[in-house]
Amino acid sequence: MKLTKEMLDKVRDIEGFPIGKDEDIIELSDPPYYTACPNPFINEFIEKYGKPYVEEKDDYNCEPYTADVSEGKNDPIYNAHSYHTKVPHKAIMRYILHYTKPGDIVFDGFCGTGMTGVAAQMCGNPDPEFKLKVEKEFEKEGKKVEWGARRAILGDLSPAATFIAYNYNTPVDVEEFKKEAERILKEVEKECGWMYETIHTLDGVPQYDITGNVIKGKINYTVCSDVFICPSCSNEIVFWDAAVDKDDGKVLDEFKCPHCGAKLTKTSLERAWRTVYDKAIGETIKQAKQVPVLINYTVGKQRYKKKPDKFDLELIQKIEEMDIPYLYPTDAIPKGDKTGEPIRIGITHVHHFYTKRNLYVLSALYERINNIVNLNRRNFYWLISAVTEGGSRLNRERPKGLPSKLSGTLYVSSMIHEVNIIDFIDRKIAKRILINKDAGINLGKVKITTQSCNNFDNINSNSIDYIFTDPPFGDNLMYSELNFLWEAWLRVFTNNKTEAVINKIQKKGLHEYQELMEKAFSEMYRILKPGRWMTVVFHNSKNAVWNAIQEAILKAGFVIANVRTLDKKQGSFNQVTTTNAVKQDLIISAYKPKEGFIKRFLKEAGTEEGVWDFIRQHLEKLPVVIETNGKLDIIPERQEYLLYDSMIAFHIQKGATIPMSAAEFYEGLKKRFIERDGMYFLPDQAAIYDTKRLKLELNEQLAFVIQDEKTAIQWLKFKLLNKPMTYQEIQPMFLEELKQLRYEKLPELLDLLQENFLQDEAGRWYVPDANKQADLEKLREKRLLKEFEEYKNVPGRLKVFRTEAIRAGFKNCWKNKDYETIVKIGEKLPENVLQEDQTLLMYYDNAVTRLGG
Repeated sequence: MKLTKEMLDKVRDIEGFPIGKDEDIIELSDPPYYTACPNPFINEFIEKYGKPYVEEKDDYNCEPYTADVSEGKNDPIYNAHSYHTKVPHKAIMRYILHYTKPGDIVFDGFCGTGMTGVAAQMCGNPDPEFKLKVEKEFEKEGKKVEWGARRAILGDLSPAATFIAYNYNTPVDVEEFKKEAERILKEVEKECGWMYETIHTLDGVPQYDITGNVIKGKINYTVCSDVFICPSCSNEIVFWDAAVDKDDGKVLDEFKCPHCGAKLTKTSLERAWRTVYDKAIGETIKQAKQVPVLINYTVGKQRYKKKPDKFDLELIQKIEEMDIPYLYPTDAIPKGDKTGEPIRIGITHVHHFYTKRNLYVLSALYERINNIVNLNRRNFYWLISAVTEGGSRLNRERPKGLPSKLSGTLYVSSMIHEVNIIDFIDRKIAKRILINKDAGINLGKVKITTQSCNNFDNINSNSIDYIFTDPPFGDNLMYSELNFLWEAWLRVFTNNKTEAVINKIQKKGLHEYQELMEKAFSEMYRILKPGRWMTVVFHNSKNAVWNAIQEAILKAGFVIANVRTLDKKQGSFNQVTTTNAVKQDLIISAYKPKEGFIKRFLKEAGTEEGVWDFIRQHLEKLPVVIETNGKLDIIPERQEYLLYDSMIAFHIQKGATIPMSAAEFYEGLKKRFIERDGMYFLPDQAAIYDTKRLKLELNEQLAFVIQDEKTAIQWLKFKLLNKPMTYQEIQPMFLEELKQLRYEKLPELLDLLQENFLQDEAGRWYVPDANKQADLEKLREKRLLKEFEEYKNVPGRLKVFRTEAIRAGFKNCWKNKDYETIVKIGEKLPENVLQEDQTLLMYYDNAVTRLGG
């Protein structure tokens, strides 16, 4: 198929259409499989392979995937091409195998390098060792694996990302690729190999062969170092010589000037600069001065190290004075949150990121790839993108570790590791062959599109079977800035207008980020079939961003059923018991309620029946049994307080009034559903849980952090549920877990016990039954509302307050449609409190919406 300018015109108005010439977009695309713009062929793909959704005939039933997933990052596929963040495809395969059947369509709107597509395809061709491992894992859970390839639709705003994803998800004729790539590289090496030659020396003395000719070695890499000026004597200091302890492999915090002996630190030094004429842009430029300090080279099979000598310095100077006869990108680096550092040291254009010889080799390779005929050039452009970062000045020399780029930045170190890029390309050719050999990648299994996730008009509603996605999180990574180098070589750039980031230069704060994420999740909600699942991977330690993501998911219409956190030290998942203090990667499982339920709920909204209807369908979607290390885990989402929170959230997002108090909810929950170990189940679920419970003990090592009143009550309930205790027994444990937030007006432990629990004749506190708990809850709510009334009259911002009183007050205001008070009090709260408390944020955001804000 061909992608024409007329076809581009039809998708040009879709959000995220990239920046670039039409001919470059067409050149980069491989329709219908991949387009470097919104893909106009996706719905044909869905119509051909998808299964139409008919609710009356739909028998899909699946609980969230909660098994431990720990996959290393040493797989050849994972490491073939660098990217800022990736989830290993073998980890994704488990989720796809759990939630889908062979032939189903999986979607990832923030696809990055396309690992979701690789995972979907490799479900049809797993390696034997992994296949056996997964089958044992599933068998342990009482499930059977349905092997077979799934189809995938992948999208990303970045043309660099979708291009890399295309190459991962498209088969390559290995022999043809190897033959052509090696031919091109041989030509480049013939032209440029002399640039990486050095004279073999021992103790500074050149070595000669038996014929009397000087022996030359091939450079593997060169270390270059920043040059600074000593503030005491004004002499130049080579950072490598003065500050690096070569024996211990350490960079010293304090070191001496080699000229005057003054004690120095890096921050006390001024840079030395060089001024040169840049013929490529026709300007004189000023850049931080760097000089070569170490050469690692090979003679025969033996490696050596040396200081650059006269030959090496003259060689570099000769290359610097040469003109490169080929095209290469000279685009100016855009101003951004992550581009300030290179610009500050004079790296203002794309070609400045490369030493002259590496730039020469890249452009020579680029020229020959552009001249390829009758073969898929995109497979060879992959070679360019695969070495773009590792072959640049971004590659740091680390005396104690392997050279690498500092992840998530465009940081240029004071010591760079300049690779022999010819050898680097050769290694990437081998990796390209390795990842495609026997990988089970088939043409037509995946469709790839370049566009914003905020607008998928080219995908029909209710057509996707499962979503796995790893979206951008706040200000973690600025993809459009970090991908600029790749995209300069590809000649198609990210349109970052709808990039979901927190970025000062783009004038996007947390609010704008949340709005963009809400639009993205709303589109995912629209295209996902009802009753189906979305898995979201979250990598951000900021509570405010975590709450923004939760709010965006909920406002889009999804219901969050399970959140688990990856414990990187233990290599396993633990239940999340609080939305605060998010310090690890999270896996969020959310589902799209069935249309029949939504219609029924909207008729019942604001009634008791609506509440219990929601709880029934929500319990259906929650995990029944979670086993860790031979013990049963408590499932927080099945506990009364989180069921109550989920019910409240669903009502708020649907604009419905909340028809009952917490006390009434807890009482009704006890009457209507089966309680086991403080969790609630449907009858058939309780039977499954009981069977497991007879065989396994309960894991009582659930980690709580007591930060506020709500988490304090949760902790006390957990501790007292099966074992009543005296105040004296509770207090030491309570104080040990207490990490009180500075703004939180936390009641004394004795007050918490008296307000929420009962005491037996022996003075031991215990969890009351449903009726008595309801009575206590009513009294407590009165006290909370009384305190909330006091906050209305406090002038200015609230500095110390009882968060539970704010929550109770907001709930009461929502019930009375008093949105003004919610907004008024919300604006009195410290901004970080509102952003970091998911419940308060939910009430406030929805109140603002109701007031037309």
